[in-house]
Amino acid sequence: MTQRRLRLLLAEGSPGEAAVALHSLYAGNDPGLDLTVVSTIATLLATIKVVDPEVILLDLALNLREPMDAVHLVHRTAPGVPLIVVADTSDEAQTTRSLAEGALDYVLKGQMDAHTLERVLRTALERNTRKGLTDPLRDEVTGLYTRDGFLTVGMRRQEEAMPDGGSLVLLCVLFDNLQALRKAFGPGAADRALGDVAKLLKGCCRRSDEVGRLGEAQFAILGVDAAAPNAEVMRNRLEQHLAVQNQARSPSGPIDLRTSIGSWSPQDKRGFAEFLDSIESRLRLPPAEMMREAAQQVRL
Repeated sequence: MTQRRLRLLLAEGSPGEAAVALHSLYAGNDPGLDLTVVSTIATLLATIKVVDPEVILLDLALNLREPMDAVHLVHRTAPGVPLIVVADTSDEAQTTRSLAEGALDYVLKGQMDAHTLERVLRTALERNTRKGLTDPLRDEVTGLYTRDGFLTVGMRRQEEAMPDGGSLVLLCVLFDNLQALRKAFGPGAADRALGDVAKLLKGCCRRSDEVGRLGEAQFAILGVDAAAPNAEVMRNRLEQHLAVQNQARSPSGPIDLRTSIGSWSPQDKRGFAEFLDSIESRLRLPPAEMMREAAQQVRL
């Protein structure tokens, strides 16, 4: 996965499932893994400066009273180091909160197979590299990827998914009343509304997913290693968050968003640019026809 030994700091208790899985993933690989394992949050915090890790894995069960305190402390101590949390399958609420507190991704106990670990570690290791390479491809107003930047990371994600049979989910978004807000409240208000949309989209997905502003009023979320049913989940989450945000926006006017969704798997022979265009083009259809086509795509 890398061309040098990966410095990884792991905090977990017994029975050490993550440590076993990591040793198995890197067994026989050259150059291999420098793994430091600690069993308490206090030791983890004290070890960060000594080890200078490239990735931190944190078992949420180490802090039974308030796991989010541990996530917050680790992220505050090493804000530039990707943090991956390890959680029980029953702790869905905790894993979601951990992403808001600074975690990049999570893995579930009992599901730490080589494919899952490789995916989350690859995402973590590429985050800073990708950020450095694609900053010129960021939109100045929202900080999201431009169309060129989104196409770049999207093609990369598609290439990564092919060997392992992974799938992608794409949610395209049209800010339907951007021009109306600009006319009613001025360009400053329009830019603030664009920033609100960017925060809204980023808050509706995992940190391993990709978000872009494709045009003046066009946006997209690329769900990585996701199945087709997740597309509707993603859209429902966006609608719920939008309803809450619009309540807080008065008197600046509500934000109206139109969405189209679709999925891709390695059996789909389209390149990423063609896949994106096929989903984005539905935003130009009449609403009723757009909904029919989206439902058909999700069933596929």
